[in-house]
Amino acid sequence: MKVGVLALQGAFGLHEQVLNRIGVAAVQVRTPEELAEVDRLVIPGGESTAISKLLDVNGLGDPLADRLADGLPVLGTCAGMILLAAEVVDGYPGQHRFGAINAAVRRNGYGRQSESFHAPIDIEGWESPFPGVFIRAPVVESVGRDVEVLAELDGVPVLCRQGSTVVSSFHPELAQDDRIHRWFVEQDWSTGHRWFVEQE
Repeated sequence: MKVGVLALQGAFGLHEQVLNRIGVAAVQVRTPEELAEVDRLVIPGGESTAISKLLDVNGLGDPLADRLADGLPVLGTCAGMILLAAEVVDGYPGQHRFGAINAAVRRNGYGRQSESFHAPIDIEGWESPFPGVFIRAPVVESVGRDVEVLAELDGVPVLCRQGSTVVSSFHPELAQDDRIHRWFVEQDWSTGHRWFVEQE
């Protein structure tokens, strides 16, 4: 199994480090050919507008849309959540909204860089909270009925799943906690199960 990390801009190197730490040889994805070779994909945090433009520059916009439509398992964190959402409330014209998860999000909804914060996140089925790191994080303003909310912060969804798409407002790669990456890699996405149970 090959796990790719979209490596156009943002924190892709940190995701790669986490994957390597749990025994997965991550593949950096910058071209359609590299995308075609991966079985799962991580879309990192960063500047969603910059990543969106670079997808087009690198000829990745349409191939990524096709892979997502075919059910490619994807983990999108922060900017990755914005790109995968069906609606970006304050997005710029032409910004990619792949619609892999039926959610409306607002960029930088939790504030600017100076308003970054940490918060424990209670994830459904997990015995201990996950250390959430929020940096210019998007806010989920609404989700469709087909979206499974896996965790909330003050009543607002921060970790969601729809099919084989998982998105988080926070940065799991900064948490020194590998559980989300490990779960994403180990999950059998072909089953369509709608639960999120921590692996032993």
